Amino acid sequence: MTDLYNTCQRYKTVVFATFTAVYLSACGESPQTKSANKTQGIVYCAEANPVSFNPQVTTTGSTIDIIANQLYNSLISIDPITAEFKPELATEWLISDDGKKITFKLREGVQFHSTEYFTPTRTMNADDVIFSFSRLFDVYNPYHFVQDANYPYFQSVGMDQLIRKIVKVDDYTVRFELFSAESSLLSNIATDFAVILSEEYAMLRESQDKKHLFDSLPIGTGPYKYKHFLRDNLVRFHKHSGYWKHDYAVDQLVYDITTNNTTRIAKMLTKECDITSHPSATQLEALSQRQDIVVDKAVNLNVGYWAFNTEKPPFDNVLVRKALAHSIDFDKIMQAVFYGNGIAAQSILPPSSWAFTKQVMPYYDPQKAKQYLTEAGFPDGFEMTLWAMPVSRIYNPNARKMAELIQSDLRQIGIRTRIVEYEWNAFIERIGRHEHDSVLLGWAADTPDPDNFFSPLLSCTATFTGKNPANWCNPEFDLLLTQALDTNDLKMRKHYYQQAQKMLVEQLPVVPIAHGVRFQARSADIAGAELRPFGGVSLANVRKGDQ
Repeated sequence: MTDLYNTCQRYKTVVFATFTAVYLSACGESPQTKSANKTQGIVYCAEANPVSFNPQVTTTGSTIDIIANQLYNSLISIDPITAEFKPELATEWLISDDGKKITFKLREGVQFHSTEYFTPTRTMNADDVIFSFSRLFDVYNPYHFVQDANYPYFQSVGMDQLIRKIVKVDDYTVRFELFSAESSLLSNIATDFAVILSEEYAMLRESQDKKHLFDSLPIGTGPYKYKHFLRDNLVRFHKHSGYWKHDYAVDQLVYDITTNNTTRIAKMLTKECDITSHPSATQLEALSQRQDIVVDKAVNLNVGYWAFNTEKPPFDNVLVRKALAHSIDFDKIMQAVFYGNGIAAQSILPPSSWAFTKQVMPYYDPQKAKQYLTEAGFPDGFEMTLWAMPVSRIYNPNARKMAELIQSDLRQIGIRTRIVEYEWNAFIERIGRHEHDSVLLGWAADTPDPDNFFSPLLSCTATFTGKNPANWCNPEFDLLLTQALDTNDLKMRKHYYQQAQKMLVEQLPVVPIAHGVRFQARSADIAGAELRPFGGVSLANVRKGDQ
């Protein structure tokens, strides 16, 4: 057995191009921790702890990357190349003429995970599908109020208000009956959030009076099953030997939780990690020169933005928001943060979206910024906070650096800015409570449907669920989204989304900054770890050269 975690060494110093990374390994660990630090599988260096092991209850990208495609399956998926819907746990589906009924035929013989804490007595059937989705909208579902009844993605897109009921036609056929037809419903059912859970496992936890464990000790149908989680250290999955798609998943998949970007790369170079997420632009050239490391690159549907808490004065004043937007040197951000590996935003939608329409974006003009401030009643500026993500993401590889550049620019127009940082999970929780003045965040799309950039981020419903970082609720904007979803006519949908993009630039609840490029570094002997243009990371097909 190869020891991939040298847990009792003192220091490792790695000279890497123009930087030196020092990795201080954990000494004095308990026997349990030392045992957990060994594996014969694949180690993935991840940037943050998962906030849950159920994708229904979070929209945090770092969590979805770890859990969604590894532990679970959805009814259908979206082909990353053709954007067509593909069968997964459902083999076929039929939509009624009025669009208000969708019938799914389920795959038979799909096995749930068998773990130390649960052994299934049956395969997946209609009861599991009904349980999984009814939890979102049915107050009589025994799990609806677990996790404080917060299902952020589904609530933000209004899916909990769309489904009237789900009917069990037979053991392997279910029918979704809707209050109204909606053009993006299938896309939402194909997301990484719409996973199928075990109703039998849920009932067991209820009988044990331990429903709170349902989302932290997971059971799914995916290629891996849960084994162990040690916060700030690792997540361990084992191979699901009964996986319905194939049987070549690696024996163990370990996520090494390493929040520091430089340390993640150091672990790649010392062979402690086989794959690492989000290498920075400054590290890409040096990595690409290594014969034993491959750097993967993919255009990803995403946007990085600066959001203002529009319910807090003075950010409730559009003139203030315009002043802030015109004070920023966006070219400097693109050079110093993205190093040429991003696209300057010309809308909240990336250019590859079929609904994209180029907008007249705010531009760097300090004099115009000062003029707006004076008109808003703040000729001498004011004090504010700027919250920066503590992790590197596709849409913002270095939020701290970006925050410092913005802080410097704001100083030129008399605004005193304090940069705020928290541990990632605490950061997300506090943003959800709208404690911030402004925040640097972003969004990586779960589907190619344009609504994925609007409803989850900027709808009134997203505000109520705490997932709208701008805390912005505009009924006219929501009406445009509703009109776009009420039709399947792509020309009409594009028209409504054009109006929505225009309104966002006029009102500026968020300032779109850039669309990033997704990178990952992997050992040359690792195959099957492909990057995708949308959705979370999938390691269902990952393999090692000697396995």
